[in-house]
Amino acid sequence: MKRSMAISALLGLAAMWPSMPSQAQPLPSEPVVRVAWVGDVMLADGPGRLIGRGGDPFKPFAKLLDSADLRVANLECVIAKGGKEIPGKPWTFRAKPSVLPLLKRHVDAVSLANNHSGDYGRSAFVEMLGRLEAAGLPYFGGGRDLRQAHRPLIIERKGIKIALLGYDEFMPRSFEAGDDYAGVAWSEDQQVVWDIRQARLQADLVIPFMHWGQEHESTANARQRQLARLMIDAGADAVVGTHPHVVQDTETYKGKPIVYSLGNFVFDGFDNPDNNTGAVLWMDVTRQGVSNWRMQTATIDRNGTPHPGR
Repeated sequence: MKRSMAISALLGLAAMWPSMPSQAQPLPSEPVVRVAWVGDVMLADGPGRLIGRGGDPFKPFAKLLDSADLRVANLECVIAKGGKEIPGKPWTFRAKPSVLPLLKRHVDAVSLANNHSGDYGRSAFVEMLGRLEAAGLPYFGGGRDLRQAHRPLIIERKGIKIALLGYDEFMPRSFEAGDDYAGVAWSEDQQVVWDIRQARLQADLVIPFMHWGQEHESTANARQRQLARLMIDAGADAVVGTHPHVVQDTETYKGKPIVYSLGNFVFDGFDNPDNNTGAVLWMDVTRQGVSNWRMQTATIDRNGTPHPGR
Protein backbone atom coordinates (compact mmCIF):
# COMPACT_ATOMS: atom_id res chain seq x y z
CA MET A 1 0.00 0.00 0.00
CA LYS A 2 2.71 2.47 0.94
CA ARG A 3 4.67 1.55 -2.19
CA SER A 4 1.55 2.17 -4.35
CA MET A 5 0.98 5.57 -2.73
CA ALA A 6 4.63 6.59 -3.28
CA ILE A 7 4.45 5.65 -6.97
CA SER A 8 1.21 7.60 -7.36
CA ALA A 9 2.80 10.64 -5.75
CA LEU A 10 5.77 10.50 -8.10
CA LEU A 11 3.49 10.13 -11.12
CA GLY A 12 1.53 13.14 -9.93
CA LEU A 13 4.68 15.26 -9.70
CA ALA A 14 5.77 14.10 -13.12
CA ALA A 15 2.47 15.21 -14.59
CA MET A 16 2.98 18.68 -13.09
CA TRP A 17 6.54 19.25 -14.45
CA PRO A 18 5.55 20.41 -17.98
CA SER A 19 3.40 23.21 -16.56
CA MET A 20 5.86 24.28 -13.83
CA PRO A 21 8.29 27.14 -14.51
CA SER A 22 11.89 25.97 -14.84
CA GLN A 23 13.89 26.42 -11.67
CA ALA A 24 17.21 25.53 -13.37
CA GLN A 25 19.76 28.31 -13.16
CA PRO A 26 22.48 28.75 -15.77
CA LEU A 27 25.84 27.47 -14.64
CA PRO A 28 28.14 30.25 -13.53
CA SER A 29 30.60 31.25 -16.23
CA GLU A 30 34.06 29.78 -15.95
CA PRO A 31 36.36 32.28 -14.23
CA VAL A 32 39.08 33.67 -16.49
CA VAL A 33 42.36 35.00 -15.14
CA ARG A 34 44.40 37.36 -17.31
CA VAL A 35 48.16 37.00 -16.85
CA ALA A 36 50.65 39.55 -18.17
CA TRP A 37 54.16 38.19 -18.72
CA VAL A 38 57.03 40.60 -19.33
CA GLY A 39 60.64 39.80 -20.18
CA ASP A 40 63.89 40.96 -18.64
CA VAL A 41 63.55 43.75 -16.08
CA MET A 42 66.87 45.35 -15.15
CA LEU A 43 66.59 48.20 -12.65
CA ALA A 44 70.24 49.24 -12.40
CA ASP A 45 72.11 51.55 -14.84
CA GLY A 46 69.79 53.72 -16.99
CA PRO A 47 66.47 52.53 -15.52
CA GLY A 48 67.94 52.90 -12.02
CA ARG A 49 69.06 56.46 -12.71
CA LEU A 50 65.61 57.27 -14.12
CA ILE A 51 63.97 55.93 -10.97
CA GLY A 52 66.44 57.92 -8.86
CA ARG A 53 65.25 61.11 -10.60
CA GLY A 54 61.66 60.27 -9.71
CA GLY A 55 60.82 58.65 -13.04
CA ASP A 56 59.04 55.37 -13.68
CA PRO A 57 60.16 53.14 -16.56
CA PHE A 58 56.92 51.14 -16.25
CA LYS A 59 54.70 54.21 -16.68
CA PRO A 60 53.84 53.84 -20.40
CA PHE A 61 52.60 50.30 -19.71
CA ALA A 62 51.13 50.99 -16.26
CA LYS A 63 47.44 51.10 -17.19
CA LEU A 64 47.74 48.04 -19.38
CA LEU A 65 49.53 46.07 -16.68
CA ASP A 66 46.96 47.18 -14.13
CA SER A 67 44.27 45.51 -16.25
CA ALA A 68 45.86 42.09 -15.63
CA ASP A 69 44.94 39.84 -12.71
CA LEU A 70 48.53 38.63 -12.40
CA ARG A 71 51.76 40.28 -13.63
CA VAL A 72 54.96 38.24 -13.85
CA ALA A 73 58.47 39.47 -14.72
CA ASN A 74 62.02 38.16 -14.91
CA LEU A 75 64.11 40.24 -12.48
CA GLU A 76 67.42 40.52 -14.35
CA CYS A 77 69.47 42.09 -11.55
CA VAL A 78 70.14 41.77 -7.85
CA ILE A 79 68.50 44.33 -5.55
CA ALA A 80 70.84 44.93 -2.63
CA LYS A 81 73.31 47.27 -0.99
CA GLY A 82 75.91 44.66 -0.08
CA GLY A 83 77.94 41.99 -1.82
CA LYS A 84 80.96 42.11 -4.07
CA GLU A 85 80.95 42.18 -7.85
CA ILE A 86 81.85 38.82 -9.37
CA PRO A 87 85.28 39.23 -11.01
CA GLY A 88 85.63 38.57 -14.72
CA LYS A 89 81.92 38.89 -15.53
CA PRO A 90 81.48 41.39 -18.40
CA TRP A 91 78.09 42.70 -17.27
CA THR A 92 76.90 42.89 -13.66
CA PHE A 93 73.70 44.53 -12.43
CA ARG A 94 72.89 45.64 -8.89
CA ALA A 95 69.88 47.91 -8.31
CA LYS A 96 69.29 50.04 -5.26
CA PRO A 97 66.69 48.81 -2.74
CA SER A 98 64.78 52.05 -3.31
CA VAL A 99 63.44 50.57 -6.58
CA LEU A 100 61.40 47.96 -4.73
CA PRO A 101 58.20 49.98 -4.05
CA LEU A 102 57.96 50.86 -7.75
CA LEU A 103 58.61 47.28 -8.83
CA LYS A 104 55.92 46.00 -6.47
CA ARG A 105 53.48 48.59 -7.81
CA HIS A 106 53.70 47.14 -11.31
CA VAL A 107 54.56 43.46 -10.81
CA ASP A 108 52.99 40.69 -8.70
CA ALA A 109 55.74 38.06 -8.89
CA VAL A 110 59.33 37.87 -10.12
CA SER A 111 61.51 35.04 -11.34
CA LEU A 112 65.04 34.98 -9.96
CA ALA A 113 66.19 32.12 -12.20
CA ASN A 114 68.66 33.96 -14.39
CA ASN A 115 72.37 34.56 -14.92
CA HIS A 116 72.45 37.94 -13.12
CA SER A 117 70.97 36.98 -9.75
CA GLY A 118 74.47 36.07 -8.58
CA ASP A 119 76.30 39.14 -9.93
CA TYR A 120 77.27 40.30 -6.43
CA GLY A 121 77.59 36.96 -4.71
CA ARG A 122 75.44 34.94 -2.35
CA SER A 123 75.36 37.54 0.41
CA ALA A 124 73.76 40.12 -1.91
CA PHE A 125 71.35 37.48 -3.22
CA VAL A 126 70.24 36.51 0.29
CA GLU A 127 69.89 40.20 1.12
CA MET A 128 67.61 40.56 -1.90
CA LEU A 129 65.46 37.64 -0.77
CA GLY A 130 64.92 39.34 2.57
CA ARG A 131 64.09 42.64 0.92
CA LEU A 132 61.61 41.04 -1.48
CA GLU A 133 59.92 39.30 1.44
CA ALA A 134 59.78 42.51 3.48
CA ALA A 135 58.27 44.33 0.50
CA GLY A 136 55.66 41.59 0.05
CA LEU A 137 56.80 40.79 -3.49
CA PRO A 138 56.68 37.02 -4.14
CA TYR A 139 59.51 35.35 -6.02
CA PHE A 140 60.32 31.95 -7.50
CA GLY A 141 63.20 30.22 -9.27
CA GLY A 142 65.62 30.98 -6.44
CA GLY A 143 65.90 30.63 -2.70
CA ARG A 144 68.01 30.12 0.39
CA ASP A 145 68.58 26.48 -0.54
CA LEU A 146 67.86 23.97 -3.28
CA ARG A 147 64.45 23.01 -1.93
CA GLN A 148 63.22 26.59 -1.80
CA ALA A 149 64.66 27.41 -5.23
CA HIS A 150 62.66 24.58 -6.81
CA ARG A 151 59.50 25.18 -4.81
CA PRO A 152 56.59 26.42 -6.96
CA LEU A 153 55.13 29.80 -6.21
CA ILE A 154 51.37 29.23 -6.12
CA ILE A 155 49.23 32.29 -6.68
CA GLU A 156 45.45 32.15 -6.52
CA ARG A 157 43.25 34.44 -8.58
CA LYS A 158 39.44 34.07 -8.87
CA GLY A 159 39.69 30.67 -7.22
CA ILE A 160 42.24 29.40 -9.77
CA LYS A 161 45.62 28.29 -8.44
CA ILE A 162 48.57 28.95 -10.75
CA ALA A 163 51.94 27.37 -9.98
CA LEU A 164 54.99 29.27 -11.25
CA LEU A 165 58.36 27.56 -11.62
CA GLY A 166 61.59 29.22 -12.77
CA TYR A 167 64.77 27.69 -14.19
CA ASP A 168 68.09 29.02 -15.46
CA GLU A 169 69.99 27.33 -18.30
CA PHE A 170 72.61 30.02 -18.92
CA MET A 171 76.06 29.87 -17.35
CA PRO A 172 77.58 30.30 -14.88
CA ARG A 173 76.05 27.31 -13.21
CA SER A 174 78.17 28.12 -10.16
CA PHE A 175 75.27 30.15 -8.78
CA GLU A 176 72.94 27.17 -8.58
CA ALA A 177 71.35 26.69 -5.14
CA GLY A 178 72.59 23.78 -3.04
CA ASP A 179 71.30 21.69 -0.17
CA ASP A 180 72.53 24.26 2.35
CA TYR A 181 73.32 27.42 0.37
CA ALA A 182 71.39 30.02 -1.60
CA GLY A 183 71.13 30.37 -5.35
CA VAL A 184 68.90 29.84 -8.37
CA ALA A 185 67.06 26.79 -9.71
CA TRP A 186 69.11 25.16 -12.44
CA SER A 187 67.39 23.31 -15.27
CA GLU A 188 68.01 19.57 -15.05
CA ASP A 189 65.50 17.57 -17.06
CA GLN A 190 64.72 14.94 -14.44
CA GLN A 191 64.36 17.56 -11.69
CA VAL A 192 62.17 19.79 -13.86
CA VAL A 193 59.81 16.91 -14.66
CA TRP A 194 59.56 15.99 -10.98
CA ASP A 195 58.91 19.64 -10.00
CA ILE A 196 56.12 20.00 -12.56
CA ARG A 197 54.43 16.78 -11.44
CA GLN A 198 54.59 17.84 -7.81
CA ALA A 199 53.24 21.30 -8.65
CA ARG A 200 50.29 19.73 -10.48
CA LEU A 201 49.22 18.14 -7.20
CA GLN A 202 48.94 21.60 -5.65
CA ALA A 203 47.57 23.83 -8.41
CA ASP A 204 45.14 24.00 -11.32
CA LEU A 205 47.81 25.19 -13.76
CA VAL A 206 51.59 24.90 -13.92
CA ILE A 207 53.68 27.30 -16.00
CA PRO A 208 57.50 27.24 -16.08
CA PHE A 209 59.29 30.56 -16.77
CA MET A 210 62.60 29.74 -18.44
CA HIS A 211 65.92 31.58 -18.80
CA TRP A 212 67.44 29.86 -21.80
CA GLY A 213 68.50 30.01 -25.45
CA GLN A 214 71.24 31.80 -27.36
CA GLU A 215 71.59 35.57 -26.98
CA HIS A 216 70.52 37.67 -30.00
CA GLU A 217 69.10 34.65 -31.86
CA SER A 218 65.51 35.20 -33.03
CA THR A 219 64.78 31.48 -33.37
CA ALA A 220 64.70 28.97 -30.54
CA ASN A 221 67.37 26.30 -30.66
CA ALA A 222 66.96 22.53 -30.52
CA ARG A 223 67.57 22.37 -26.76
CA GLN A 224 64.80 24.87 -26.06
CA ARG A 225 62.35 22.94 -28.23
CA GLN A 226 63.23 19.60 -26.67
CA LEU A 227 62.88 20.90 -23.13
CA ALA A 228 59.65 22.79 -23.85
CA ARG A 229 58.00 19.62 -25.12
CA LEU A 230 59.33 17.63 -22.19
CA MET A 231 57.78 20.11 -19.76
CA ILE A 232 54.41 20.01 -21.47
CA ASP A 233 54.52 16.21 -21.59
CA ALA A 234 55.18 16.33 -17.83
CA GLY A 235 52.05 18.41 -17.25
CA ALA A 236 52.90 22.08 -17.88
CA ASP A 237 50.04 24.16 -19.31
CA ALA A 238 52.35 26.60 -21.12
CA VAL A 239 56.02 27.51 -21.29
CA VAL A 240 57.33 31.08 -21.31
CA GLY A 241 60.96 32.14 -21.79
CA THR A 242 63.46 34.99 -21.61
CA HIS A 243 67.23 35.61 -21.84
CA PRO A 244 68.17 36.02 -25.53
CA HIS A 245 67.50 39.83 -25.33
CA VAL A 246 65.36 39.50 -28.46
CA VAL A 247 61.88 38.16 -29.11
CA GLN A 248 61.94 34.59 -30.40
CA ASP A 249 59.41 32.48 -32.25
CA THR A 250 56.37 30.83 -30.69
CA GLU A 251 54.57 27.56 -31.27
CA THR A 252 51.78 25.37 -29.96
CA TYR A 253 52.43 21.82 -28.80
CA LYS A 254 49.55 19.55 -27.84
CA GLY A 255 47.35 22.63 -27.87
CA LYS A 256 49.56 24.46 -25.34
CA PRO A 257 51.53 27.62 -26.11
CA ILE A 258 55.31 27.88 -26.04
CA VAL A 259 56.71 31.42 -26.10
CA TYR A 260 60.46 30.99 -26.35
CA SER A 261 61.60 34.51 -25.52
CA LEU A 262 59.84 37.76 -24.65
CA GLY A 263 63.08 39.72 -25.08
CA ASN A 264 63.83 42.77 -22.98
CA PHE A 265 61.24 44.84 -21.17
CA VAL A 266 62.94 47.38 -18.88
CA PHE A 267 66.55 47.40 -20.07
CA ASP A 268 69.04 49.86 -21.53
CA GLY A 269 72.47 49.65 -23.14
CA PHE A 270 71.54 48.13 -26.52
CA ASP A 271 71.90 49.76 -29.95
CA ASN A 272 70.27 47.08 -32.10
CA PRO A 273 66.54 47.62 -32.77
CA ASP A 274 65.90 43.91 -32.19
CA ASN A 275 67.28 44.21 -28.65
CA ASN A 276 65.09 47.26 -28.07
CA THR A 277 61.92 45.51 -29.22
CA GLY A 278 60.41 43.27 -26.57
CA ALA A 279 56.99 41.76 -26.07
CA VAL A 280 54.32 41.45 -23.41
CA LEU A 281 52.50 38.13 -23.38
CA TRP A 282 48.82 38.45 -22.53
CA MET A 283 47.44 35.09 -21.46
CA ASP A 284 43.89 34.18 -20.42
CA VAL A 285 43.66 31.03 -18.32
CA THR A 286 40.87 28.95 -16.83
CA ARG A 287 41.04 25.79 -14.73
CA GLN A 288 41.23 23.85 -18.00
CA GLY A 289 44.36 25.65 -19.18
CA VAL A 290 45.24 28.55 -21.48
CA SER A 291 42.15 29.71 -23.32
CA ASN A 292 43.69 32.60 -25.26
CA TRP A 293 47.01 34.37 -25.70
CA ARG A 294 48.62 37.10 -27.75
CA MET A 295 51.85 39.08 -27.96
CA GLN A 296 52.05 42.87 -27.74
CA THR A 297 55.13 44.75 -28.91
CA ALA A 298 57.12 46.84 -26.44
CA THR A 299 59.51 49.39 -27.99
CA ILE A 300 62.28 50.36 -25.58
CA ASP A 301 63.78 53.86 -25.56
CA ARG A 302 67.34 54.89 -24.65
CA ASN A 303 66.42 55.11 -20.94
CA GLY A 304 65.31 51.49 -20.94
CA THR A 305 61.62 52.41 -20.83
CA PRO A 306 59.20 50.23 -22.85
CA HIS A 307 56.37 51.83 -24.85
CA PRO A 308 53.28 49.93 -25.98
CA GLY A 309 52.81 48.91 -29.60
CA ARG A 310 50.27 46.62 -31.15
